[in-house]
Parts: sequence; C-alpha cells; structure tokens
Amino acid sequence: MAVLAVDKPQRFGLIGGLRIVLRISALLASLIACVPLYYLWHLLRMPNPWPRVFLWSVTWFAGVELTVEGERPRGNAFLIANHVSWIDIPAIATACGSAFVGHDGLSAIPLIKHLCAMNDTVFIARHDRTSVTAQIEAVRLAVQDTGALTIFPEGTTSDGTGLLPFKSSLLSALEPVPADVRVIPVLLDYGSEAAEIAWIGTEHGVTNFLRILARGRAVKVTVRFLAPLEGPALADRKAMAGSARGALLAELT
Repeated sequence: MAVLAVDKPQRFGLIGGLRIVLRISALLASLIACVPLYYLWHLLRMPNPWPRVFLWSVTWFAGVELTVEGERPRGNAFLIANHVSWIDIPAIATACGSAFVGHDGLSAIPLIKHLCAMNDTVFIARHDRTSVTAQIEAVRLAVQDTGALTIFPEGTTSDGTGLLPFKSSLLSALEPVPADVRVIPVLLDYGSEAAEIAWIGTEHGVTNFLRILARGRAVKVTVRFLAPLEGPALADRKAMAGSARGALLAELT
C-alpha cells in the first residue's frame, strides 16, 4: 500500500495561498451564519438542517465535486464506510445527512467537540473497556435518533486504493440488529487521485487540510451506497464487518 509521507513544511505558492485564505474565509462565514440558525431551530424544537447545510458548504468551498451512486438510506440506517480523508465526513453528510461515530481524541478539542456534537456525533473511547456497555447503548440510541449513523471501522485513514482490517468491536451495538435498522456498506471513491487526497503517513492533519484547500483541481469523490447486508451477513459483528469489507473491496477492484 502506498504511503504519502509529508514531514516537511508545505509551500503552496502565491495562488495556492490565496485559495487557502479565500476558502477558509468562506468556511468561517458559513459557520458564523449557520451556528445562530442552529440554536434558533433548536430553541423552536424544529428539525435542524443547519449542521448538514454547514457540512455541505465545506464540500462546496473546499472544491469537492461530489457524485452520489446507489440508493440513499431511508429510515434508520447504520453505514459502514471506508476512510480516506477528512472530506469523507462532509461528503457523506451532504449525501444523506448522516451523523458519525468518532474517537474520543476529537472530544479533547473544545471547538471540534462542540461542532461534532451539533451534528449528533457519538464519541467512543477505543481503549476504555470499562465503558463499552455505555458506548454500545449510545450508538444504538444515536441510530434511532439521527436516522443514519456512519462508522469508519478501519479506525484510521487508508490511501484509498485498498482497505485496512476492519475493527468489529463497535458493531456490537448491532448485536442483534434491530428490526428497523438497515446495515449499509458505503464506499468513498476518490478515483485515480485517492493516494494524493488521502491523509496518511507522517502528514500533519492541518497540513493535509491546507493542502486540499490549496488545490486548483476539484476533489472528485463518489459516495456509493451499496446493497444492505442481509441474512448470514448480519449474524454477528464479525460477520457484519467481514461482509461489509468484502463488499467494499469488490467495488474497489
């Protein structure tokens, strides 16, 4: 598997630097507009579209060209997706309005934690065995509350040309799978530029973010909803992880 190692400061050039400034300014303007509207809708106890609107604006201002294939999930759905870039999150949210399961490291950053919470993110502590039961219950409730909840079972980002092993532990929340929940594999496909877009190796997250914003070319990504898992594929968490991974690998080849 190819590894993009970036351990030196990036130089984006004058045009790239200008793109970064303009795109970050647009993202901040979108955030400033969406946050008050979110709290107004929350106060009125109305269905709240503003987290999804903001994430849509992230895809737009970051220069993402989004294509959606397959049947978008309707009703309660648990989405099992591969993980390539930070772009995965706004892309899936734009495609279907999903919330996400995130690792607890993100919750250590107050602003990120707050923004994630606004989109109903469920934070899990991978190494905290004492809270597994509570975390499983939180995931089950989130599926019911949000309609669609996405997990990235690789646990980290890959280069987009293959898949890392899937960690099945959080799929325990679906043992047994509730009758009204569909389990759907979702492929994030960045095409021939996947390895260039991917956030892997020694590259710092901020560097990757800025590198994407400096691009002149569009970031082309396809969100492909595959057929829901059925029958023996839903037998237990390991069966779900293996079946979902197999379905995604088949799409990558």
